[in-house]
Amino acid sequence: MSYSFGEDEEITLLRATIRKFALDEIVPYAAQWDEDEEFSPHVTRKMGELGLMGTIVDPRYGGQGMSYHSYIVAVEELAFHDGSQAATIAAHNSLGAGPLYYFGNEEQKRRFLPDLCNGKGLWAFGLTEAEAGSDAQASKTTARYDGLKDEWVIDGSKLWITNSACELTKGITVQAVSGTKANGKAELSCFLVPAGTPGLTQRAMKHKMMWRASNTGELYFDKVRVPSALMLGKRGQGFAIMMETLDHGRLSIGAMGLGLAKGALDLSLRYAQQRRTFGQALVKHQVIAFKLAEMATRVEAAENLLYKACWLKESGQDFARVAAMAKLYCSEVAEFCAREGQQIFGGYGLMKEYPIERHYRDAALLRIGEGTSEIQRLVIAKHLGC
Repeated sequence: MSYSFGEDEEITLLRATIRKFALDEIVPYAAQWDEDEEFSPHVTRKMGELGLMGTIVDPRYGGQGMSYHSYIVAVEELAFHDGSQAATIAAHNSLGAGPLYYFGNEEQKRRFLPDLCNGKGLWAFGLTEAEAGSDAQASKTTARYDGLKDEWVIDGSKLWITNSACELTKGITVQAVSGTKANGKAELSCFLVPAGTPGLTQRAMKHKMMWRASNTGELYFDKVRVPSALMLGKRGQGFAIMMETLDHGRLSIGAMGLGLAKGALDLSLRYAQQRRTFGQALVKHQVIAFKLAEMATRVEAAENLLYKACWLKESGQDFARVAAMAKLYCSEVAEFCAREGQQIFGGYGLMKEYPIERHYRDAALLRIGEGTSEIQRLVIAKHLGC
């Protein structure tokens, strides 16, 4: 049999450790952070101390050297309680430290990764622009080479970039148009831009519906100069780096969806066991029991799909198609469970004092971030030869 459905002791211990951390350090404050739109450097550093900031990075560079499955479980367990803190960890590992680790040269890894693995700093991935979201190749941010100084001069802007505009931000990987290819299409390259580089403006975005306690930034580049040594990968490799990064990111968004769905199911089941209507517990009404049964079934299916994608990646097989499926399905299961859970809570589900209300808002981003549900269907269809 090629699959093992049993969970090994290491992952069971990891789950228990993160769940205890979340109950002690996140749950008591999550509602207030959400209300105030407050990013917490304190709890982020603590998550770093717990080993959640360099999960997949080799210990040679300060990382934990975890399996990808272990990392996904860590994100899932955080999302069970709070989407904002899960987003911080998922974006930092998959979009921040991940590309540096996979595509950086030895000098870049040794310079940047240690501080990104110990909780002292966050790294962001600057891809999205006002007119370049799903159509990522439509980027207007440019990078012009200055041969006299052996530097690249970056001009443009990015927005909706997680972890890009807070006191812990150490830098951003920026995709920019670095020239024109022989076929007339834009040549895309990636550059490592340390925070505080002259000409770089980082501004936190507020008034979000979801993930209100995570840091989201808009970035402006006005003749930002970076040395050639800070190009990530090779010139013209930007699109390939972006696509592989998004494949990994889809697994972490899938983990957020799975964790949120499990959290919504847990909240709903416990409420339905306690609340009484028409002389009996809410859970004893068949219509409610069937809602919970449907939620549990979809969660089980989502977990198996996501874990299969992790297994494919870890065994060196092509995982892109199943990663897109997992991201799509886990996101939509999260939305389903949050919506059904809110229905079970009734009027209380509309009040911020009940966590199911935050779960409902946080689920909306999962259908959009890291490629919309529509884009995932296009990706899957392409793999099918459509």
